[in-house]
Order: sequence, then structure tokens, then C-alpha cells
Amino acid sequence: MTGPQRRLATNRLAPAEVEHLPMRPLWLCRRCGQPWPCGAAKLALLAEYRELPVSLFLYLAGCLHDAIDDLHSLNQSVTGSAAEMFDRFLGWPVRHTPAYRVSTTTAVSIEEATS
Repeated sequence: MTGPQRRLATNRLAPAEVEHLPMRPLWLCRRCGQPWPCGAAKLALLAEYRELPVSLFLYLAGCLHDAIDDLHSLNQSVTGSAAEMFDRFLGWPVRHTPAYRVSTTTAVSIEEATS
């Protein structure tokens, strides 16, 4: 094979780049092997649902439900505590979604209004 033919054959056999998606039933990232959602998946989800934060929470709540079922049926001892699973799927977007952050000024204003 000549140089260009060898490159074409190599490119044809190269696997397509895998996105940071969950590998079920293990709930590990297909690309990096970290518990899903991994850091890259979180960034992608925040970007994708930037204008729809409630939809992000609904999607992740469904994933949480499926992950608990999958992991529990594989091995009950690796499912993790409810708090760990909640933080893994639903705790992180609250820290990164501006719509759900309450500023100190807003909190003070709410307290003053109710007093």
C-alpha cells in the first residue's frame, strides 16, 4: 500500500469519537470511564440545557431513577447512599445553574418582606 492508501485504510478502521454518554447498566461514561455524569458530560448538559434548566432537572431525575434501578439490580452494595446518588445526578446542576441560585440580596429582601 502507498502512503495515501494506508492513511485511508487507517481512517476507515478508526472508531468514531464517542461522546460522554452513560454506559448502562453500569452508569459509567462511555468515553472516559468515570461515573456518569462525568465532568465533560456535565459541561455538555449545562450548555445543551442552558435556556431550559427545568428540563435538565427532569432529564437528570429520570437518569437517577434508571441508575438506581440498574445499579441496584447489578449489585445492591454498589448503588450508593441516597444522598450520594442525589448529589451525583441532581445536586451539581443547582450549583451551576444561575436560575436556581439565591443571592444574599434576594434572601435578605425575602426575609424583610415576610417580617
